Amino acid sequence: MVETQALSQYTDKLEFRLWQSPDQLRVLLAKKDIDFSAAPSNLPALMANRGDPVRLLNISVWGILWLVSRDPTVQNFSDLAGKELLVPFQRDLPAVLLDTLLDAQSFAPDQAPSLRRTRDSQDAIALMLTGQGQHVLLVEPTASLLLSRNEQQGGTPLYRVQSLEAAWKKSFPAEAELPQAGIMVNSHLAGDLGLSRAVEQAYAHSAAWCSGNALECAKLVHRHIPHLPVPAIESAIKVTRLDSRPANSIRPQLEALYQMLGKQNPQAIGGRLPDAGFYGP
Repeated sequence: MVETQALSQYTDKLEFRLWQSPDQLRVLLAKKDIDFSAAPSNLPALMANRGDPVRLLNISVWGILWLVSRDPTVQNFSDLAGKELLVPFQRDLPAVLLDTLLDAQSFAPDQAPSLRRTRDSQDAIALMLTGQGQHVLLVEPTASLLLSRNEQQGGTPLYRVQSLEAAWKKSFPAEAELPQAGIMVNSHLAGDLGLSRAVEQAYAHSAAWCSGNALECAKLVHRHIPHLPVPAIESAIKVTRLDSRPANSIRPQLEALYQMLGKQNPQAIGGRLPDAGFYGP
């Protein structure tokens, strides 16, 4: 969108800004330092239910979490019985999804995987590369980054085992879709529906182009995030389900997720479902 000046009708300055954690994103949004942002799908719901009238414009990411292992006999999440799993998530959406998925597996009482919480994804990658971890759940593109670095270093082979989304479909076939992340609009611009529609449409076009042109998209991303190598970005694009849909068109899927979060971790969404006006564009 930045490269194509997709919103030139609305602004002469469209700037890309990288955030590092959901906590940092919340601060940036609260200070009105950013207007629109990619975000985990629970974050705008949490903010809206706390009285900050942000809106969710779309969901574009439906599959982004991967189990990576050094053990070739580990073929799925149920094979983690009795094993330690590195998890670089604490209270956020991936942590709740993982806990819910593992609770649905048929582990013997003393064989549930032990979760080793790491400081962040880079810490988890370092533990895997030094042999101090054998299994890890990572969000893309960090899963692809780990596989790339391990290959470059000539390490013992690592295996991309299973996406959390694939495991979820088997465990919860009635709620098979996981609307994990999308674009939200900050409260000070949420009332500009024309701008929100333009952003949603431009993003959908860009996401479709990226899915169909993985290498070109990877090169473009690398220009803006140079610490990520092009091959890792390309791999991440190819294994990530990018499908941009307006939030109001998938409200049932979002509410199913929010209801599940409300049972498992009510504070993740602010204790209730968002109002109808929350779902954009």
